[in-house]
Amino acid sequence: MSKETSDVIKLRNLGKTKIKITPIGQGVMQFAGGTTFMKFMYPALTDQESNAIVKTALDGGINWFDTAEAYGFGLSEEKLSKGLQAAGVEDKDVVIATKWMPMMRRAKSIRETIANRIKHLHPYSIDLHQIHMPYSLSSFQKQFDAMADILEQGHIKSIGISNFSAKQMIKAHEILEEKGLVLASNQVNYSLIKRNIESNGVLDAAKELGITIISWSPLQRGILSGKFHKDEEMFKNQSSMRRLRSKKQIKESQQLIETLESIAKSHKATIAQVALNWLVNFHGKTVVAIPGSTKAKQAKSNAEVMKLKLSKSELSEIDKVSKQFL
Repeated sequence: MSKETSDVIKLRNLGKTKIKITPIGQGVMQFAGGTTFMKFMYPALTDQESNAIVKTALDGGINWFDTAEAYGFGLSEEKLSKGLQAAGVEDKDVVIATKWMPMMRRAKSIRETIANRIKHLHPYSIDLHQIHMPYSLSSFQKQFDAMADILEQGHIKSIGISNFSAKQMIKAHEILEEKGLVLASNQVNYSLIKRNIESNGVLDAAKELGITIISWSPLQRGILSGKFHKDEEMFKNQSSMRRLRSKKQIKESQQLIETLESIAKSHKATIAQVALNWLVNFHGKTVVAIPGSTKAKQAKSNAEVMKLKLSKSELSEIDKVSKQFL
């Protein structure tokens, strides 16, 4: 990150760790497009395309990237490493988050698979290792015992979770606290049209415990870009699964999109940029977001969110018009 950019973008601590991250990170699930179940969601990206996304994100001031074992069984991790190397980034200048997939596995798999995570991401360190979802065959105690082991062995620098409820998050926090460790983050689906973490206790618990909320799908499959509201044909060209999941949300969010568009015009910004900016600023420093990109220009747009300054009244107006999604 250049000095000019760092002067503008204020870094935040990842939970109670000393790891510093930008409010916007870059999600790279799309780097596994064209393979495994990802082929039903995203097209394959060439190394040239994924390298361009990584470099553009870095040039825009983004200092961290989120990937996972499940994204192409290491393909996303490998392409991220390639992109960072192509950009000439040193390990100390980037933050990497990845995840262990617990489905149909026991906690011992955490210890057994960490070597693969390290291999795929080499020569970059794992700053944050997350349990992808609360569905292991092992107890939380055994899972966090394993995570604590690989942390103490120096394989990772912090521990996080993903898709955990408030009760599950608190339990994870308590287990780690007994070991003198902290739970850094909980990665959940959170956006202006999916605000349930504000009403189900997740956000309140995160604030109380000093846990960072990482928002995945912060633009809710592109709905909060406003593009589907304006172009019915574009919506019709989506997969049947995406159309089924999105049709109701598109209809119910029309007033919100109009409000976002009005605010965006006054800042010479896009609807998506205003939606992302609200997400990472309305709750102070608790929430950060990892929008994905299949094109470099999307990464550029996401990074520019961090330079946008919305007023308190604009943040409140957006809050008011999206309260139906609490």
